[in-house]
Amino acid sequence: MSKFFCPLCFFILSTSVLAQPTIQWQKTLGGTDYEEVRSVQLTTDGGFIVAGTALSDDGDVGANYGIYDAWVVRLDSTGTVVWKKNYGGSNFDQAYSIQQTPDGGFVVAGNSESNDGDVSGNHGDEDAWVLKLDSEGNVQWQKCLGGSKRDRAWNIQLTPDGGYVMIGESRSTDGDVTGNHGVEDYWVVKLSATAQIEWQKSLGGSDFDHGYTISTTSDGGYIVAGEAQSNDGDVINLDGGLDAWVVKLNFEGKILWQRALGGTLLDRANEIHQTREGGYILFGGTLSNDGDVTGNHGGNDMWAVKLSENGNIEWQRALGGTSEEYGQSIQQTVDGGFIATGFVNSNNGDITGNHGGRDLWVIKLSEGGNLLWQKTYGGTSTDRGLSIKQTSDQGYIVAGDTWSNNGDINGNHGSSDFWIVKLSPEATPTSAPQSQPLTISPNPATQSITLNIPTETSTLKVRITDLLGRELKQQSVLNNGTMDVSALPNGLYLVTATARSGQVYIGKLRKEG
Repeated sequence: MSKFFCPLCFFILSTSVLAQPTIQWQKTLGGTDYEEVRSVQLTTDGGFIVAGTALSDDGDVGANYGIYDAWVVRLDSTGTVVWKKNYGGSNFDQAYSIQQTPDGGFVVAGNSESNDGDVSGNHGDEDAWVLKLDSEGNVQWQKCLGGSKRDRAWNIQLTPDGGYVMIGESRSTDGDVTGNHGVEDYWVVKLSATAQIEWQKSLGGSDFDHGYTISTTSDGGYIVAGEAQSNDGDVINLDGGLDAWVVKLNFEGKILWQRALGGTLLDRANEIHQTREGGYILFGGTLSNDGDVTGNHGGNDMWAVKLSENGNIEWQRALGGTSEEYGQSIQQTVDGGFIATGFVNSNNGDITGNHGGRDLWVIKLSEGGNLLWQKTYGGTSTDRGLSIKQTSDQGYIVAGDTWSNNGDINGNHGSSDFWIVKLSPEATPTSAPQSQPLTISPNPATQSITLNIPTETSTLKVRITDLLGRELKQQSVLNNGTMDVSALPNGLYLVTATARSGQVYIGKLRKEG
């Protein structure tokens, strides 16, 4: 990794006046047929990696293996394409989630119906499909996961031991799948660094239950969410026909607690993450206006829910207008608030500035769930936001797709294109107090570290993150106290310690051995 940056370094900036971000650059990618983006991530060189699905065999896409291909594009910080590659076989192959790995490569999760080309080991019907790529996009290994019925992967994350954890859904009761409760279950799979299944877990009841999102948690476990139609088995106290369903798992995949969230209509979770204070932020959509849901504007609203560490609702917010809105992606920002994206059809309620048809919508929420600003981006046709991340300059990168070729969009190749939008920071900070150095010893470390700051003796709140800002460990440590780092994979990390006074101390740690 030739260039070090860390989005989290900026959380020490002082409060400033917020303003709606403007487009710094935008990029349409595709061919004359259909392309759909699903995931964008920051890369350690300051650029971006995006993954989705391509049907075209011309334009930016190149030769298609079959029907739909998984398509991955790497961009530099200005939106220039570094490389782009198709993956798949002669049938349907799709990518839904991508992460950069510590070796500079990438892991991709999606679905495949092929058993040729890049794909081998299909169990029958549609399998969950995981690809490991090197930094240039070459396939290092691939793995089909599932049984003889339909199995899918929607989201994959890196684990602190160097492996991976994946969530999707499964209808199978054979092959790699055991414990199915009924029609379709959440399916969580823990993989080693070499794609060996360490454990798998079916979660759900006797009806349709779909798992869409998973995140690692600071206790070494996992938080998962999606939608549940069951009201038996693992699912307790369903509020209505379809609820957002959140499950906390330990490191072995055992259920610690579960929570059905929603009202009497349809409610869904598309993304969930642990927040810095230890709770969780959930984002999706709701048709309800009862039960756990208040403030629905009409039709389907975006729905943000803040949960405590034990899964209790701290606040919830329905966002939208009188038509249909869909919440897709959320991330906690360096100021403690939340940035989110999806797509909207309304031009009233919380929404202004719709360009016509369906627009990509970006919203900023305060830490307490208040709407700070909103902005629609797009043209007169259909434009969607599906994934968002905060960038190192405190701006944002948004990935979606577009059918438009006017308004904010130019360069559409025909039909639906990937649409990558770089947004400016909200404002220039009025002041930026410097962080103080954190003394870490030994460094490099193998088992444990001692943390020291010069002027404070209080307990420190310590977070260890990788270079992309992904939290791997969080705990309270006394000044001059020790912290176990033996479970971290070898590599470079950022250690951030916040004292009781609010002063922040930052140091880099190299883990070896």
